[in-house]
Amino acid sequence: MSTAPSPVPAGVGRGPDAAAGPAEQGARRSRAHTRRSARRGAGAACAALMTSFFLLLVLVFLLPVGVAVWLSFFGDDQPGLGFGPERTVFTGLRSYRAVLTDPTFLRGLGTTALYCLVHLPLMVVLSLALALLLDSGAARLRRTAQLALFLPHAVPGIIAAVIGLYLYTPGLSPVIGLLDSAGVRVDLLGVDTVLPSVVNIALWSNLGYNVVIFYAALQAVPREVTEAALVDGAGPVRTALLVKVPLVRGSAVMVVLFTLIWSLQLFTEPMLLSQASPVVGARWTPNMYIYDAAFTRNNYGLAAAASVVLLAVTVALSYAVGRWSTRGARPGGPGRPGEGGPR
Repeated sequence: MSTAPSPVPAGVGRGPDAAAGPAEQGARRSRAHTRRSARRGAGAACAALMTSFFLLLVLVFLLPVGVAVWLSFFGDDQPGLGFGPERTVFTGLRSYRAVLTDPTFLRGLGTTALYCLVHLPLMVVLSLALALLLDSGAARLRRTAQLALFLPHAVPGIIAAVIGLYLYTPGLSPVIGLLDSAGVRVDLLGVDTVLPSVVNIALWSNLGYNVVIFYAALQAVPREVTEAALVDGAGPVRTALLVKVPLVRGSAVMVVLFTLIWSLQLFTEPMLLSQASPVVGARWTPNMYIYDAAFTRNNYGLAAAASVVLLAVTVALSYAVGRWSTRGARPGGPGRPGEGGPR
């Protein structure tokens, strides 16, 4: 006995659009088309922005680095016991050996390292302390203080160095004249004081910029967190050190990284101070060594090799700072209770 197949109910075993009417199907297709168009538009905008970034990266960084690396393998040579015409010849690693065995370059690296050890902690601690003070309720005339701190950063570095040179030169400086009238003899451009003098100029110029970075980060700290700390009995100092400072750790890492890179490029301040102090020689820092090799000795291969060495040192130290900053963010890292870190 055969039975007729039962009719399939509408919408069963069919696609999602089977039970929908033509109007609803059209609306769904329209929404899907709109989403695809939005994704394509976002992808095109992202591609345009990334193209601009990579273009600038190639023109401003990769191309100059490539030219410096190329020049570092060549040098000028004079055949015929030095009486023939100069010609550019391939020298291989000779310029690198000359740089790495030159005591003046190594001494300049040591001077820059000492400058970083003094300048970097002072910059981070002072800028963070001033930002915490501005963020606290005890600060008065907050906007005026922010402007006064940031205003020196608007002054070009060479003008700041000229101001420092004026304030450090005996016979011109009102500060030294005031100290002399009080019976205090000090040589701000001496052997033991010229490095702190350079650090002072750099602090005056860049302190306000880093204060703004920290202050912006502190403004993003949830007020509920600080209010909860106050309710728990923490005073203003403990709240600042134990609650606010850990929450602006990312900004602290950025300030450390930027300050380190700027410190390794130290050039303008000592270059001007060398006009008034015999302590600061023509090769006092690596950048001054590069300038002297290129424009005083006309040895472009040596200058290029020194530039590549300084770039390698900067990249290595920046990478070390980046690795150090991400230690606590990895699973099981320190400061993550319950994930292998100390409790």
